[in-house]
Amino acid sequence: MTTEQRRSLQAFQDYIRKTLDPTYILSYMAPWFREEVQYIQAEKNNKGPMEAATLFLKFLLELQEEGWFRGFLDALDHAGYSGLYEAIESWDFKKIEKLEEYRLLLKRLQPEFKTRIIPTDIISDLSECLINQECEEILQICSTKGMMAGAEKLVECLLRSDKENWPKTLKLALEKERNKFSELWIVEKGIKDVETEDLEDKMETSDIQIFYQEDPECQNLSENSCPPSEVSDTNLYSPFKPRNYQLELALPAMKGKNTIICAPTGCGKTFVSLLICEHHLKKFPQGQKGKVVFFANQIPVYEQQKSVFSKYFERHGYRVTGISGATAENVPVEQIVENNDIIILTPQILVNNLKKGTIPSLSIFTLMIFDECHNTSKQHPYNMIMFNYLDQKLGGSSGPLPQVIGLTASVGVGDAKNTDEALDYICKLCASLDASVIATVKHNLEELEQVVYKPQKFFRKVESRISDKFKYIIAQLMRDTESLAKRICKDLENLSQIQNREFGTQKYEQWIVTVQKACMVFQMPDKDEESRICKALFLYTSHLRKYNDALIISEHARMKDALDYLKDFFSNVRAAGFDEIEQDLTQRFEEKLQELESVSRDPSNENPKLEDLCFILQEEYHLNPETITILFVKTRALVDALKNWIEGNPKLSFLKPGILTGRGKTNQNTGMTLPAQKCILDAFKASGDHNILIATSVADEGIDIAQCNLVILYEYVGNVIKMIQTRGRGRARGSKCFLLTSNAGVIEKEQINMYKEKMMNDSILRLQTWDEAVFREKILHIQTHEKFIRDSQEKPKPVPDKENKKLLCRKCKALACYTADVRVIEECHYTVLGDAFKECFVSRPHPKPKQFSSFEKRAKIFCARQNCSHDWGIHVKYKTFEIPVIKIESFVVEDIATGVQTLYSKWKDFHFEKIPFDPAEMSK
Repeated sequence: MTTEQRRSLQAFQDYIRKTLDPTYILSYMAPWFREEVQYIQAEKNNKGPMEAATLFLKFLLELQEEGWFRGFLDALDHAGYSGLYEAIESWDFKKIEKLEEYRLLLKRLQPEFKTRIIPTDIISDLSECLINQECEEILQICSTKGMMAGAEKLVECLLRSDKENWPKTLKLALEKERNKFSELWIVEKGIKDVETEDLEDKMETSDIQIFYQEDPECQNLSENSCPPSEVSDTNLYSPFKPRNYQLELALPAMKGKNTIICAPTGCGKTFVSLLICEHHLKKFPQGQKGKVVFFANQIPVYEQQKSVFSKYFERHGYRVTGISGATAENVPVEQIVENNDIIILTPQILVNNLKKGTIPSLSIFTLMIFDECHNTSKQHPYNMIMFNYLDQKLGGSSGPLPQVIGLTASVGVGDAKNTDEALDYICKLCASLDASVIATVKHNLEELEQVVYKPQKFFRKVESRISDKFKYIIAQLMRDTESLAKRICKDLENLSQIQNREFGTQKYEQWIVTVQKACMVFQMPDKDEESRICKALFLYTSHLRKYNDALIISEHARMKDALDYLKDFFSNVRAAGFDEIEQDLTQRFEEKLQELESVSRDPSNENPKLEDLCFILQEEYHLNPETITILFVKTRALVDALKNWIEGNPKLSFLKPGILTGRGKTNQNTGMTLPAQKCILDAFKASGDHNILIATSVADEGIDIAQCNLVILYEYVGNVIKMIQTRGRGRARGSKCFLLTSNAGVIEKEQINMYKEKMMNDSILRLQTWDEAVFREKILHIQTHEKFIRDSQEKPKPVPDKENKKLLCRKCKALACYTADVRVIEECHYTVLGDAFKECFVSRPHPKPKQFSSFEKRAKIFCARQNCSHDWGIHVKYKTFEIPVIKIESFVVEDIATGVQTLYSKWKDFHFEKIPFDPAEMSK
């Protein structure tokens, strides 16, 4: 046992304490533990396994005899702690770390788990995730104390499980037993519902969920009939010159078959959909008419496709229109659908109207086209629409069903490890879209390759800084801030879990979120003290978040950019309330500022990654001065940092950078507006104002982008679908794609994506050899099984809680109002009646006043409590009334009777008695 191994064991002891029940391995440790055994057993009996593990580790680290470390590893292996054995042997606890979010979820769901789970039904399926003795103990408790006690024991054991697959195994076991708890046990992060319930979000940032997208290709339809070098406006929307490969893609759909069209970005899938749509509308006999709906996930894509379909079809006398989240409230959807031949929709519009019954069924349409159809999974709006379709199909409804077409550059393979699993994944997507054919280009590949140029891919592994004085200084500031936070509240459990958290990581950000959530529902008998502590912790963790962000920026850009980011933050802090805690934290930062300035100016601290990026750009623009580049990065902060770096670097004076980011909010930062995005894209397409575009994932979300011959992925990697789409941005002949990273794991992940792409293509080829009747039978089997699971898991409508509740400011815990005073406007906006609430907030003019439907946004409202000023929502004029509109995520809900506090992020999740707004109450 080396000193380094002993030190490592001490460093990772928290993971071991959370995982190991030492009493299960003591019999294998007999040569080293004798009298200690009884003390460890007593500690477990009196205080539990974690305290027993603490004592065990204390004794273990005191051992001086030879061979005890190897004996400990062997004991873990013999007892069945394979995950812990692997982690300690390699000193890599990443797999165990990843289980933490599932442990937190299970802890939160424990009361529900106890009441819904019968352990004896699922224990055999879970046996590989547990220690043999644990299984025996669970069954013994079920026998002697009952199922609920057994379920409690099962939770305890799962929370300690070191098997990386236990969350998924639990999910499968629950689904096998058709247990409704499986609805709550979400193993993979689902896709949020697209909602329009919060007026502030809807009016200011557009609550549209981001999903992977590819280019809609609508502004370059000329690619459909000629190579990029031959583009001319005369054939932009010509329906007479489809290429052979485009006809090959369209043929199954033109025969009336439900089809997924899978073809590369840039090949003209939009044009193929126009051909299919035109053929479909013309096939109806005199007196009958077709009705087409085209779904686009994103507002920019929706706008582009609406423009394309309008230009193509209106000259032939067809009526084309569109409805999106931004226009839905102002138009009668049912009437619009009834009076038009082609309707472009964002999918949530149809989901909402099917629920309301304003669109009675999908039988009103004869053709549905899903852009980016690979998103048809889980709770995505595409899947919600297809649930309706499949319920109609499998439920024996007499109404006709529309033909279904899906468009994508990549169907994906999910978590598949081999071709068989990939084939199953693709079959499931086909079942979701009721597709009997996957159309790809097989007979006209040579022609396709003349139009779509696959870029060369290069991997560049670069070294990080050898030493990082900047990180050392910031880390010390963070440790000091953590100590201050710990000192103010020793009772908050999450604060004790700081150990072994690496600064400057996403994991540390997650810990901050966890602490802030715990803080929001933290309670003390002395409410003033509770408020003081919560506010202080909120401040400390907010500062920790900024330091963490700065370290991430420094890691990937310049120290100067990270320091500027912090200086801006502290400048804003000074300009706000600036209470004692903020003064103290600001002073601590300013004491280190001169040293940080000196370090950030030191040429020896240049980032090697930036030097390599500079080399690539110089080389490529030297070879071709007309080069057009997209530089993909992970965050908005990095977009700004790299733009500043380019503009300040004399070696890159030939570059004219533009930036493109998403429209949603991250923390308090609002993204680019749609007009701003359009302005940047127009400038980029002109190839004069910008010759390099620095972008976040929004550039692979379906916005039309000019052809590029250089794509650089800067520490940027996703799944196989994302890889295909970002690579597809480099469409020009001779284009290149560089992946630049200091992390070998990033390159490995991209290589895995390349393997998965091959696996996907091989699986599609296998499926295309199947007999069509056999394939349809397979699809029907999947659909029937999935519908059975859906139906058995159907949630009962929640019963509204009629008990009055308090709404407390989420930051300072001041009483804001009672639920009895809350009223609902137009089903999704929430106001508060009474003069008492007016005393609780202050208002300031809104930076972006705006008219929206019946509302005129005029001001923002904030908690009136001194030194709090937490954002509560907005003040609007609604018809003739001046009223506040609040957002539930700004408050904590407290049960008056029990004092229990609960957090909600959406009003829809808060099941209280919702009373509609009545103007008569205002007149009183």
